[in-house]
Amino acid sequence: MTQQKKVIKKKKKKLTPVVKLFCLTIIGISAYLFYLSFKEIYTTAQLKQSVSQAEDKLQEVTDENTYLVSQRDKLEDPDYVQSYARSNYMLTKDGENIYYLPSSDK
Repeated sequence: MTQQKKVIKKKKKKLTPVVKLFCLTIIGISAYLFYLSFKEIYTTAQLKQSVSQAEDKLQEVTDENTYLVSQRDKLEDPDYVQSYARSNYMLTKDGENIYYLPSSDK
């Protein structure tokens, strides 16, 4: 059995300092590349969230713009302006009277 131990010891070589340095360098470079990859993934996730928020804001502004354009079109119609003023500001035509009725809430 002692001969087998000698054979095992001969096969087992120690790493030279150059090989150790090379392995450590490869491990360091790999760790740095993993760090850069995860940093890019994180940045991409943040940008996607930002784009999503911007799209939501764009949708809100588009809806508001559509509403305002429809209001502008309505206000260009003199009949609509007249009926709006009569209903909201209690304006009357010549010869019309406005009567206030008591509310039925008691």
